[in-house]
Amino acid sequence: MRTSRGRGWQPRFTTCGSWIIFGLAMLLTGSAIAVAPPKFGDPLSGLKKDEMDLFSEGREDFMEEETPEDGLGPVFNNVSCAACHSNPVVGGDSNILETRFGRIKRTQFDAMSEFGGSLIQSQGIGDCLGKNNGEKVPPQATIVAQRKTTPLFGLGLVDNVPDSLLDEIAEHQKRNYPGIAGTANRVKDVASGQDRTGRFGWKAQVATLLTFSGDAYLNEMGITNPLFPTENAPQGDDKLLAKYDMVADPEDDGTGVHNFNNFMTLLAPPPRGSITKDVREGEEIFTSLGCAICHHPTLTTGPSSIPALNNKTFQPFSDFLLHDMGSLGDGIEQGGATGSQMRTAPLWGLSVRTTFLHDGRASNLPDAILAHDGQGLTAQKLYTRLKSSELAKLIAFLKSL
Repeated sequence: MRTSRGRGWQPRFTTCGSWIIFGLAMLLTGSAIAVAPPKFGDPLSGLKKDEMDLFSEGREDFMEEETPEDGLGPVFNNVSCAACHSNPVVGGDSNILETRFGRIKRTQFDAMSEFGGSLIQSQGIGDCLGKNNGEKVPPQATIVAQRKTTPLFGLGLVDNVPDSLLDEIAEHQKRNYPGIAGTANRVKDVASGQDRTGRFGWKAQVATLLTFSGDAYLNEMGITNPLFPTENAPQGDDKLLAKYDMVADPEDDGTGVHNFNNFMTLLAPPPRGSITKDVREGEEIFTSLGCAICHHPTLTTGPSSIPALNNKTFQPFSDFLLHDMGSLGDGIEQGGATGSQMRTAPLWGLSVRTTFLHDGRASNLPDAILAHDGQGLTAQKLYTRLKSSELAKLIAFLKSL
């Protein structure tokens, strides 16, 4: 039995799919066996029994709803990870939008931390923020941006890509495509204390899944933890924090953070759709437009103690670099990312998404493509010149991802 924040853990049955059969088979054989390709929400293929146990336990904690007694709040955005990561199954995206704000002060971006910025926590416990019980964008803010929940499928593979490979892609783009070359967002990784190349978040502002887990636990649910031990004051008001934060910090002893990290690390990438003749020709069109320069098709992981992540080649269709997107930027600065820079969004899993771009403004793929600006403008203009038959093949390719 493990305990986290005083809660006892009991095994539960789940309807997750083929990974149950996989786990039962390993209980009998003690080793990995061949199974059907993973579906959305399944674990990586080839996991051993102890790795399956970590995945199962992590998934349960990922789904568990927090309470004020666990340390939820005093301000938060939702009560569990799965509440936002739910499409089409646990671990996916959603159309939930969060709000960030800021302003330009003396030519510099100001996250307005004195007002609780830059992330709005939309809910609160008790009556900590009055009738509406959530933070509001202060009238002094001049920048307001919406951010869509990102999917988590396959992020263990992304986590295990060496910084050197992403940096190499950036250098290759700089030499060969200087007008659209991406930039690595070098950030201080909280979990390791090292300078790393960011890859998670809309601004590639987070370098590792472990840091991503701790950051989300604090900023989305208000649960302090060893990586992020300082509570968010409601709307930046320390007096309200003193009144409504009733659980001693850190509220998670690190168990929850590591469980979230294990679940995401071992979560399989999105399954690919059928590769038809139109899909293959659509990918050729995708490449001819220059889309594959930023939406880099293939990456390879480095060494890992987990065989399923060790030197594996996968297809996320992203370089995980920052690109200046002009009017498509959201104005928020994080790490080394400017207001107009955004991380190249991975395209794998497009088949199950219902809104697109960082703020969900596009309800279909053509609108998402047409919104590209800045370093994506050349490809966007070439897209508008395609024949109707070529457009259909391009969209068929994207919907196969």
